[in-house]
Amino acid sequence: MSFHSDGTEGPESADASALVDDVKVAWKLLWHSRIDDKVRAEGIASQDYSLLFVERGTVIVATRDFKPLSLKEILLLHRIQNVERVVPPHPSVGGWGKFARTVLNKQKRARRWEKPVPRRNRKKNLQVKKGGRGWLHY
Repeated sequence: MSFHSDGTEGPESADASALVDDVKVAWKLLWHSRIDDKVRAEGIASQDYSLLFVERGTVIVATRDFKPLSLKEILLLHRIQNVERVVPPHPSVGGWGKFARTVLNKQKRARRWEKPVPRRNRKKNLQVKKGGRGWLHY
């Protein structure tokens, strides 16, 4: 999608959104049809993808000495405006997933106060069955 400086969509927005859709389809096809070389621990492109600037036989994923492909960079090469609207940020950078991990998991949860379950009176220092594992020994 391309927007003018005043926030309105331009006449080329339909072309840009069609191009973005085509690039996304090619991106998914690239990853689903890649050839996995288990000896070299690499993923290789099985076809030419002109929209993604990837030729057949190009290493698209590897374990070391490798710069991974980025959908964001490919869309920038196609001069797509507002790439952030098309491609969500990486989870480590931000987004709902990181918000949940950093903020929500750190909060104390409100609990309903329930009557505590009375503990059974038992003698201490006795050997418990199965090493004390299980619900019976609480």
